[in-house]
Amino acid sequence: MTQATVPPPGDAVPAGRRWEWLPAQGSWGYYALLGAVGVLVLGPLGGVAAAYMNFSLGFFVGGQVLAGILGSTITYGYGAQGRHGANYIQTIAASVAGMSAMAVVIQAMTWMGLPEPPLWQLMLYMLCVGMFGVGVGMLYTPVLVDRLQLTFPSGLAVANILRALTDPVLLRLSVARLAGGAALGVACGVGAARVALLAAVDLSASTFGAGMIVGARIGLAALAAGLASQALVPYFISIGWLAPGDPFRKITFLIALGMIMGAALVDMSLLLRRAWRQGRAVREARASQPRAPGGASWRLLAWVVFWGAAIVAVGSGLLGQPPGYLLLAVVLVFLFAMVNGISVGMVDQNPISSAFVLSVILMAALGLKDAQVGLIAATVLLVSTGQACDMQQDRSTGWRLGTDRTVQFRFQVAGIAAGAVLAVLFARLFMRAYPELALDQTMLAADAQPHRWASAMTYKIVGALRGLAQDLPHQRTAVALGIGLGLATALLRLLVRSRAGYQRLVAAGGKGRVLDFLVDTVLLPSPYASSFGGFVNLPTSAWFAAGGVVASVADALPGRRAAADPLPADMSTTSLVGGGLIAGDALAAVGLGIAGLLFTAMG
Repeated sequence: MTQATVPPPGDAVPAGRRWEWLPAQGSWGYYALLGAVGVLVLGPLGGVAAAYMNFSLGFFVGGQVLAGILGSTITYGYGAQGRHGANYIQTIAASVAGMSAMAVVIQAMTWMGLPEPPLWQLMLYMLCVGMFGVGVGMLYTPVLVDRLQLTFPSGLAVANILRALTDPVLLRLSVARLAGGAALGVACGVGAARVALLAAVDLSASTFGAGMIVGARIGLAALAAGLASQALVPYFISIGWLAPGDPFRKITFLIALGMIMGAALVDMSLLLRRAWRQGRAVREARASQPRAPGGASWRLLAWVVFWGAAIVAVGSGLLGQPPGYLLLAVVLVFLFAMVNGISVGMVDQNPISSAFVLSVILMAALGLKDAQVGLIAATVLLVSTGQACDMQQDRSTGWRLGTDRTVQFRFQVAGIAAGAVLAVLFARLFMRAYPELALDQTMLAADAQPHRWASAMTYKIVGALRGLAQDLPHQRTAVALGIGLGLATALLRLLVRSRAGYQRLVAAGGKGRVLDFLVDTVLLPSPYASSFGGFVNLPTSAWFAAGGVVASVADALPGRRAAADPLPADMSTTSLVGGGLIAGDALAAVGLGIAGLLFTAMG
């Protein structure tokens, strides 16, 4: 997402309602309309896409932009003030999507052969964890959003989009391009399942669409890492790190995790330093910030304490886990919600899987050996940290728009409640419709890996948990190697990019831009980008890179940003089509899965 601002078009748009039949703003009918659209329509749509992406790839694209655009079609009738309603809709829908993506926790249970608790117990536990996370996120909002004034790039982009979409032309164009991408995604999803040629090339519209959103620099960096991992397989076999027939990611996922940790050590040190300086500058300047009305701080503290205690009570009382590790996980959320929140606020990165893995490592150091205990406890970090950072990002959008933060908090809470239910239901739906999702890929040979379902996040979770029960020195060596690589790469990137000569060369264009592109993709790629190639199979990296290349080439065409295209940079055609491809592919997968289940039941 770019950080370019879009001037509010409110002066050119009637301030009052365009459609008199709409319920008055602030009335119970108004909030019921927004809530129904978010929970019953856009939330499940974003939830299906997020769960599908986590199953097929291992990461998911937040649904804020998609929900904001589609929500604006509902609130357009309110004129310029409709941006607040659209913000409430995107808040609740994104919460549903974020929680739905956590269906991979149940997939991890299945991979490890752990006993799965009853549905209602899983839903209740996920509800407690999500509610705790959103409370912690709101608790830190006055620091990260109001006081430090962090950018939150995606929050800024969504605010710009919601302002712009009070313009009927922009709204019509953005919806048309999203719909076009979704239709193509549905066609590709059905084609990949029914056409032998498309299945043979492992066509994945969602992976291609995700690449279109992130661009060529990230996509090609992931592909380069995947190719390097494949080339190193004979060496890994020779030193005993892999057995013949093993997929490279059985060991490279550990190296990739270490790379993320090493890069994070550098980045978080810099981010904390910048945040401290920025906060001090703001305090010294005594910059006045508009504050939307909010609830009393003691109520928020009571909320956090209540749901933190509920996590321990439900986890120990219903799920039978030791309360000590659950309490440790609850305490760690306060640390990671702040650290990851600063990361999201500055560079739009939320390393929730790193929070999960680091918590598992800490629990192992304290003597934990039971994988089920580790999974249930570390899930608190995975879900709560994600929801806390989403809360902060959504509040940054609301802060820019002047949206009532108390009302926005209530919409987020409603989204958490719906998402806790859908996460469990989507896990059951996908794994029953596609039995290959239940196969433990960490134990499969390379030729048995289901290429359509990389499930990289589940792979990381299960791999980390298996280390609790197994003492494999080479795995620790692989993580240490990755930390060293990530640390060295991050430092070298800082050193190279800080050189005045390098900056002048890049600014001059031509060979300088080519060199900068090669640095980002092959020579010194970001550890966050290249690590993805170590988590997934090679065909997945290839489709991811292909989408990035197509998007970057399309965006670089002469006249691409001409005045004839009124969409702001935050709503580029490639990103809208990419988002539509993801949604369409997910809908195709769900539709085919449900049809298959019905056919089996009837047969």
